[in-house]
Amino acid sequence: MSKAVSIGPTNKFSTQETIDLFEKYVVPNYRREPVNFVRGHGSEIWDDEGTRYLDFFPGWGCNLLGHCPPKVVQAVQQQVAQLIHVPNNWLIDLQGYWAKLLSDRSFGGQAFFCNSGAEANEAAIKLARLHHQGKRYKIITFLGGFHGRTLGALTATAQPQYHENLGPLVAGFRYAPLNDLQTTEELIDDETSAIMVEPIQGEGGVHLPKEGFLQGLRELANRHDLLLIFDEVQTGCGRLGEWFGYQHFGVEPDVITLAKSLCGGIVGGAMLAKSEIAKSLIPGMHATTFGGNPVAAAAGIATIQTIEEENLLARGRQISQRLEQKLTDLASRLPIIEEVRIAGLMVGIQLATSQHTLVAQCQQAGLLINCTQGNILRLLPALNLTDEQCDEGLNILEQVLIKAQEATTSV
Repeated sequence: MSKAVSIGPTNKFSTQETIDLFEKYVVPNYRREPVNFVRGHGSEIWDDEGTRYLDFFPGWGCNLLGHCPPKVVQAVQQQVAQLIHVPNNWLIDLQGYWAKLLSDRSFGGQAFFCNSGAEANEAAIKLARLHHQGKRYKIITFLGGFHGRTLGALTATAQPQYHENLGPLVAGFRYAPLNDLQTTEELIDDETSAIMVEPIQGEGGVHLPKEGFLQGLRELANRHDLLLIFDEVQTGCGRLGEWFGYQHFGVEPDVITLAKSLCGGIVGGAMLAKSEIAKSLIPGMHATTFGGNPVAAAAGIATIQTIEEENLLARGRQISQRLEQKLTDLASRLPIIEEVRIAGLMVGIQLATSQHTLVAQCQQAGLLINCTQGNILRLLPALNLTDEQCDEGLNILEQVLIKAQEATTSV
């Protein structure tokens, strides 16, 4: 038996040692870059060799306050030293207060706490069925959407590539094209319980709803007695310059699901439902062991306090305008850019051809971004990104895109 290694602030493995550990002991279900990050602050992050990167996709959208936001760090440190975990069959005062803060900033509903966006969506799926007492079970979702990797959330995800070799899937999901109200209504029948939609499709390519589409879904839900569920795992908690994405579009759903940036980088998820609907989730029908634990609650509260005390909703809107201005100008000069789509701090840059290598080129130049759907560069920067960091990152991106444009032209 090998001797255990004591890990502390001064102990670390080299990048190659870490690669060796992963190859032998970790399931290879991710394509991992050979970079070992060890320290982060705001929109900057450093690897174990001291290389600094500017992060325009921090935590895949989880770090909306950047890396290691001070108030969240302090709250977690204090809470861990006092009480780490209490099961949900006991009262957790911080969880109750966290729920109040979210309710006060949304439509006044009640919260169910969990650990991820997929879990939050699973709770919403169950709530929709329970609300109709099991008599109506079908849910309409939209092509290109993404709702998670658990089997129910995966079935709600209307992207066939994620379903391969995983059938049979959960019964009851029907798929409509995004922005197509007519097809959506045609899919509604006496067994339909809900419509579930991302206000903006994130993983699907930062696709925004056409004017009137979300309003049309609200009208359909009202007319057919359906729940309208907004998957706000990416759009929630300030990403669009409002507390929640539905407020950005002026359409109030019955249920919203949250995760990613909810706890400032700490694991946490939540479902918020209007009180008259939430009561359908009675004791024994749904639960989670770690959801809403004291550490997550402390982090969630600190996240809200940071956003308000530092006026970050307004700051996010300012950065959004800066990004839009500079990227629109760049698109006018580079034909390789087909379209720029921006709402708040969700940015999609659609390219004329598949350009997966651009992510690696940006990384080599010191900028971290994402590519989705093969040809859409995705940025989810932090609310507290500085003007200087914004310009630095866009300058790197511009140089990489210019080279890609030149390579395309020379072919």
